[in-house]
Amino acid sequence: MPGVTAPDHDFLTSFAAVLCVAAVTTVISQRLRLPVVLGYLIAGVIIGPHAPPLLVADAGIVTTLSELGVILLMFYIGMELSLRKLAEVGGKGFAIALVEMGLMLWLGYFAGQLMGLNDIECAFLAGMLAISSTTIIARTFEEQKIGGRLREQVYGALVMEDVFAILIVALLTTLAVSRSFDLAELAATAGRLGIFLSVLVIVGLLMVPRLIRFVVALARPETTLVSAVGVCFAAALAAQSFGYSVALGAFLAGCLVAESGESKRIAAQVRPLRDIFAAVFFVSVGMSIDPVQLWAHAGTILGLVLLVVVGKFVGVTLGFFATGSSVRLSAQAGLALGQIGEFSFIIAALGTSLGAIDAKLFPIAVGVSAITVLITPFAVRHSGALASRIEAALPKPLQTFAALYASWIEQLQRAREAGTAGARVRKYLRLIALDALLLVALVIAVAVGGDEVVRYLKQRLDVAAAMARWLVVAGAIAISLPFVFGLFRLIRVLGRMLATAALPDVAEGQVDFAQAPRRAFVVSLQLGITMVVALPCLAILQPFLPEFKSSFVLLGLVLIAAIAFWRSATQLQGHVRAGAQALVEAVAVPEPGKAGEALDQMEQLLPGMGDLGSLVLAAGHAWIGRSLGEIDLRGLTGATVLAIRRGPEALLTPDGRSALHLGDVLVIAGSGEALQAARGLFRSASAPA
Repeated sequence: MPGVTAPDHDFLTSFAAVLCVAAVTTVISQRLRLPVVLGYLIAGVIIGPHAPPLLVADAGIVTTLSELGVILLMFYIGMELSLRKLAEVGGKGFAIALVEMGLMLWLGYFAGQLMGLNDIECAFLAGMLAISSTTIIARTFEEQKIGGRLREQVYGALVMEDVFAILIVALLTTLAVSRSFDLAELAATAGRLGIFLSVLVIVGLLMVPRLIRFVVALARPETTLVSAVGVCFAAALAAQSFGYSVALGAFLAGCLVAESGESKRIAAQVRPLRDIFAAVFFVSVGMSIDPVQLWAHAGTILGLVLLVVVGKFVGVTLGFFATGSSVRLSAQAGLALGQIGEFSFIIAALGTSLGAIDAKLFPIAVGVSAITVLITPFAVRHSGALASRIEAALPKPLQTFAALYASWIEQLQRAREAGTAGARVRKYLRLIALDALLLVALVIAVAVGGDEVVRYLKQRLDVAAAMARWLVVAGAIAISLPFVFGLFRLIRVLGRMLATAALPDVAEGQVDFAQAPRRAFVVSLQLGITMVVALPCLAILQPFLPEFKSSFVLLGLVLIAAIAFWRSATQLQGHVRAGAQALVEAVAVPEPGKAGEALDQMEQLLPGMGDLGSLVLAAGHAWIGRSLGEIDLRGLTGATVLAIRRGPEALLTPDGRSALHLGDVLVIAGSGEALQAARGLFRSASAPA
């Protein structure tokens, strides 16, 4: 055609190939109930250079277009992460993200060491494996119509994950530029990055929110869209000009736009543009997939897939449960977050473009992502049944502990809202954070400057190198021990303080019926706080510790935690069994409606037993003749059956094989929300009037 040059023709051909093939593959993916992103990756394979040349797009052009997708994707994420939204997620999302990402960063770095990668490549691999895919989870939840608390809490965790993901991108950018773990070089590079980000944020806060509000006031949607996208690309260009990732600049632009208060309106306008170029981005990732390379690295990919699925399940489940979610919801969240996605591609592309990692890591990351993305819809679809099986497989003491733990967290939340020990808790949290930071700084300083100290000691004391090194190690241990003991002392005090706020001590001379539950709660809180502190610290220190040494530290902590936790759970089981006998007597009252009053009184006498309630099986109820395991009351609601009153007899702490009979009175315990759900499930199984 006259006036159209060859480069323009190549551009149109490539762009048309990407969109048309992607349209076909995504329609097929949706028909097969597979993730849309998987369709984009397949489209990339089809038009890429490694497939039969039926329809080949220009890789350079598609890569350029895909960078627009990265920029718009990060801009959109930034708009969603307003300060108000971060405040809503609060400490719960922060703790969950610390546990999960700390564990995954540690596992990812450890896997890199096993693969024989250098320190920088291990750090990039850890970053690739640590971050779940907001895009995949959002679309999976939408397609399967997942709502309620599971959706709400998973999204809360994802918000914090995205925040940490940006920090990881910034850190890896610094690492890729400095090309070493040299502390002075890292500090200098991080300082320059901090100055750049500070200037960008300060200038942006002065200009961007005012500009966006002014443009929105014009009531011209196209002007608003152009202005917002212009701010996005200007920030991305500024970041690139100073040698940093365009993704980082785009994310900050989104945060600045969110401060205008118009982010929802702008997000609705940007979304179609984001979807188009995000599709191009995923297609470009698919174009990099070489089936031959995937086959060559099949063992590594499958091993990393197993690590991601199992590691994220463990980390997310522990994080959710420790912050008060039921075992069922925690396990469902762990299954939903068991994948990697867009951030993994961004990190892999960042490392490849800066020459910091071997090119083979990119297809490995893509392979891991493709398989975990394929697994996610099936995991989410069957998460309820899998979670119920997991809970049913737990030993009885752990089942009892899990049912009561949520009620203790609920009581702790009430105490926090009432202002009990709030200032003291914040003080101890600050001291724990400071102590942990000082300990991490000390270990890094010894690791980085240890050789210099060894040389100094050899010259001044005229000792052998081995002796000088032992002196350095002994000195480091002597200096660090006060920090270690101080950290554990602070954690012990804080755990005791929180448990006492939820289950207060009784006056001297009175019988303390909450002693066993309080002890179990103290141990679980101390272990939870230790986990939140230890996992991120070990992940940070891994590059500076001797190879594989951090694994022994983590395994030691896990073993000590398991022993302490099992002892407290076993003692709690004995206390619950004794308390169940008293509860059975409480519901054995002849007057109708008096059982509820009796249980209310027992809640005051047995404060560690959670909220209490009773269910009476009348004629025609669907539960009659079924076992507790078949009903799965604990798995579906989080409430547990402490005892069954059957005429003059009593069945204490029944197991899943216990069958229910006409006239049985079930004494149930749990959090207020769990009891409400149990009553709803009970009513739904009642015979119609």
